Amino acid sequence: MPRFAHDLPFDPTHGHTPDTLLAVPAPPAPAGFDDFWRSRRAAARRIDPRPRVGAFVEERDGVRVHEVTYASTSGRCGGWLALPADGRPARHGFVIGHGYGGRETAGAALPLPLPGSAALLPCVTGMPTRGLRADVPAHAAEHVLHGIGSRDTYVLGDCVADLWCAATALLELVPELDGRGLGYLGESFGGGLGALALPWDERFAAALLTVPTFGNHPLRLTLPSTGSGESVRGYAREHPEVVDVLAYYDAATAATRLRLPVLAACALFDPAVPPPGQFAVHNALAGPHTLHLLDAGHFAHPGEAEERRRLRAATDAFFARQLR
Repeated sequence: MPRFAHDLPFDPTHGHTPDTLLAVPAPPAPAGFDDFWRSRRAAARRIDPRPRVGAFVEERDGVRVHEVTYASTSGRCGGWLALPADGRPARHGFVIGHGYGGRETAGAALPLPLPGSAALLPCVTGMPTRGLRADVPAHAAEHVLHGIGSRDTYVLGDCVADLWCAATALLELVPELDGRGLGYLGESFGGGLGALALPWDERFAAALLTVPTFGNHPLRLTLPSTGSGESVRGYAREHPEVVDVLAYYDAATAATRLRLPVLAACALFDPAVPPPGQFAVHNALAGPHTLHLLDAGHFAHPGEAEERRRLRAATDAFFARQLR
């Protein structure tokens, strides 16, 4: 069990061991959970994404990267499109989520897990740099509270739809991928959004969820953190009724409906996303799944570079098996 020196006012393991983390459950689904998400998926399916490929950005790691925009349920989103640099038809496709801070470049998402792949890397509603909206706060601590008074207005619903619409845009831009199962990769914020999105979209065939957030909200509300969950904890103290909204946005509850193969990378020590919430997502997965243990998440520590290298190798091997 890792022990790292830190000056945080709480224990980022929250007193858990690997054995106790593997016993953290998912909350039961609220009434109408499945119907709520199927309705949101149907609304996204009716959107014509009208994707537009913009400026060429760079060529590296076997891909050419372009700016891209597409329509989603709450307006247009921006991001990056990666296409095989050799000009050959793509053999695999990926949608790649981002952490709670957005993304400024395609950067760390490259290289893609499989050679000959295409990918769409969206910036979801309100997030820097290419998802910014005048009416949605961009800072994570404020973004996570936007519209939280109702399950129908909560911004996370729009962010999930952005992933579905990104897949539609990718398949329109890269038509040779039609009929081939897509891969999804998401870390932290993107991991939690992926768990919420994937059970309702048959176009995805496999996923990597790294240190996923939004798992087991009732438990998360009892655990201090340095991440967006702390904003939700503070809000819930003043507005306890928000637990009824959060129940529809619980990544662990959604994972009980997630039947495609998943590689779940969960951390034993994480100040931003409490490990019990991460493991609640892993433990609830209804389909084939593999646990990849990380010593720490959202925390600089000795061996971090090697840990990242091992995760990338595991990711490449996982998608080579699942998307062959």
